[in-house]
Amino acid sequence: MDQLYLRELEKRCIQEEPPGCAAACPLHLDGRALAERAACGDWSGAWKVLLKTMPFPGILGRICDGPCQGGCKRAQAGGAVNLPGLERACLDHSPPPRTSLPLPPKEEPVAVIGAGLAGLTAAWDLARKGYQVTIREPGPALASRLRRELAGRVPDDAVEEELNLLTRLKVEVELNAPVTDKGFLDRCLKEYRAVFLSLDVLDPAPWPLKSDSQGNPLVSSPDQAALQEGVFAGGLDRPGGPSPVWQAAQGRWGAASLDRFVQGVSLAAGRDRDLPFETLLFTSLKGVEPLPVTPASGESGYTQEEALQEAMRCLQCACLECVKVCPYLKSYQAYPKKYARQIYNNLSIVLGDHGANRMINSCSLCGLCEQVCPQNFAMQDLCLTARQTMAARGKMPPSAHEFALLDMEFSQGPEFRLARHQPGHNKSAHVFFPGCQLAGSAPGQVAQVYDYLCESLPGGVGLMLGCCGAPAHWAGQEGKTAQVLADWQEDWQSLGSPPVIAACSTCFKLLGELADQAEVLSLWPILEKTGPPQVRDRPGEQVAIHDPCTTRNLPELQESARRLAAQAGVALAELDLGRDLTQCCGFGGLMENANPDLAGEVIRDRAGQSRLDYLTYCAVCRELLAGTGKRTWHILDLYFPEPGGINPGDRPRTGWSARRENRARLKDGLLRQLWQEETPRMEEHRGVKLIMTPEVAQLLERRRILEEDIQKVIHEAEQGGPKLTHPRTGHFLAWFRPYKAVFWVEYSPSGEGYEIHRAYSHRMEVKAK
Repeated sequence: MDQLYLRELEKRCIQEEPPGCAAACPLHLDGRALAERAACGDWSGAWKVLLKTMPFPGILGRICDGPCQGGCKRAQAGGAVNLPGLERACLDHSPPPRTSLPLPPKEEPVAVIGAGLAGLTAAWDLARKGYQVTIREPGPALASRLRRELAGRVPDDAVEEELNLLTRLKVEVELNAPVTDKGFLDRCLKEYRAVFLSLDVLDPAPWPLKSDSQGNPLVSSPDQAALQEGVFAGGLDRPGGPSPVWQAAQGRWGAASLDRFVQGVSLAAGRDRDLPFETLLFTSLKGVEPLPVTPASGESGYTQEEALQEAMRCLQCACLECVKVCPYLKSYQAYPKKYARQIYNNLSIVLGDHGANRMINSCSLCGLCEQVCPQNFAMQDLCLTARQTMAARGKMPPSAHEFALLDMEFSQGPEFRLARHQPGHNKSAHVFFPGCQLAGSAPGQVAQVYDYLCESLPGGVGLMLGCCGAPAHWAGQEGKTAQVLADWQEDWQSLGSPPVIAACSTCFKLLGELADQAEVLSLWPILEKTGPPQVRDRPGEQVAIHDPCTTRNLPELQESARRLAAQAGVALAELDLGRDLTQCCGFGGLMENANPDLAGEVIRDRAGQSRLDYLTYCAVCRELLAGTGKRTWHILDLYFPEPGGINPGDRPRTGWSARRENRARLKDGLLRQLWQEETPRMEEHRGVKLIMTPEVAQLLERRRILEEDIQKVIHEAEQGGPKLTHPRTGHFLAWFRPYKAVFWVEYSPSGEGYEIHRAYSHRMEVKAK
């Protein structure tokens, strides 16, 4: 990830775009911040917002004509926020004393001719930048004409107080200055480095103003060209009529141009947003109730209570569409643009703490953020790229994904991996690939579905057992992903490369994208086409359908699943976040491995989005929803219920140890029953009988410790391996390292087996210096 890639990513997240009010204001006053402070009764904070961008707020805040309101989002739901009214209310609540801290002084003297709003603003900005500013005022007092125009609108003492700010900045004022005689500009340019003309109080006729093709003076653009070398101007009315804010803004733009001229840099570069512009910030009005503008009870403006009420109408415009629907993004309390910077910085660290590792590895990679983002920011692509980079550099902490990768290796190992033609056939017209998760949670369904496909499809249906490589892909382990896919293709090609029927949407999506030349079909349309068997069991009432996140852009699979449910007589309700907006269950992207607490929050949130029972067509989604106590059906439960007599919706979540055992037993049973093959002899450690309470079993599940791991530790200890004996209880404490993790088990012999009291593991290696 280089700087260019980072910058392109940052541009796609619009959360830091200004609100519509600030974009529409020529001075870019942040009305959102002003209303937020005012709504809290923080008038001191509101005053600081004014001071940040508004020149002479004691004057301009009282006569503001509100161009910001043209960009206010609230205008679409009751009327634009009365920001000019809030500005006046802010001025009425004891504004604090102000101080001005100019930059270090510059040697260049500059002149401002005329003291209208444009000229005063230019003088203010230039003095704060350190210039030696002289205002040449044609009248007997500073801002003579402006004072007359403000009479009755702004208190005289307020005008005087604002103008005194220029004195504090050491701005010199020359009164009764002749400013229209011939050769005036030439004389000024001999004395001053550059000049600004305040055309809101000067007669524009004597000045050599450049004009466009319609004869309009070219003085209202931020990158205005000099009227002649070193002379700038501003303060004309905008095309729509007089506007004090526009006049002041032209003074600011002119000051910026003058400064750039003196510095010898481009007048135009980087100033595309000086003028009012259309912001890219998206703010949803979904659920926003229309509220009318708060009326003022008196001629002087809002009372404090009225101002608070009006300020609370502000929508506090923000996008955050991705954060609203993604618990992962919400949990880290920021938004993608900030996450992109954190991830870039994390990858750039050579030595030191990589603090964003957990954040990078907690994303489910489901793509919901991209779906809802107005600019299609794909957080999942960013996180996956970061994982691949870390893995390639050897910087990926093994603890983040190791358990899932070991589980994948088991599924690719001899205890589960299988490729066979249908018994009695030497070629396959199709091959059924159920995936490792359905085989782990409902092996009986896998066997039933395979029997059904063999009976329903001509030409022979082969069977492949194994993993599609999703855990390695999600972990950013590109080498391991390639190896799993190579193994998968080897098995597939050994069966003649027939079309593949996938029962898992993750397998369908990943193999369809990564497996070369493989035609991958979903099981659901196949069941529709062949006509599923008679319904064996169904929910007694309406259920809510949960779409797996890997079907987000696969409407044909979503519709097929719904039709199968309808054929079974199941009444379906749609979740608010369904179909293309469906949420991940917390398993995708290995979130459950890298951040189990967050994954738990994700699935509990999903389970709580409807009071109805759920129906899904993903084995993992069903398992995790069931783990929250939510009654959840898999679509195969309608036609191929697991043996055992339990209501399919009440089937508990299958533990990690049982999932491995189910896969091994599925392969073992199919080999013996269908192909009459002898199965491999059981490894010796599997003969160790374990006895444990439900509490201990839950502890092992939370800690990702498999029963097989416990068996290996005890078998090793009982064969002479290391163990300690507690002098009081007589319990043994043994440890063993079968791979990267070291497992510790406290146990005691009990009859024909061993009672497990507790166990823990650590995935680290201590090396001597």
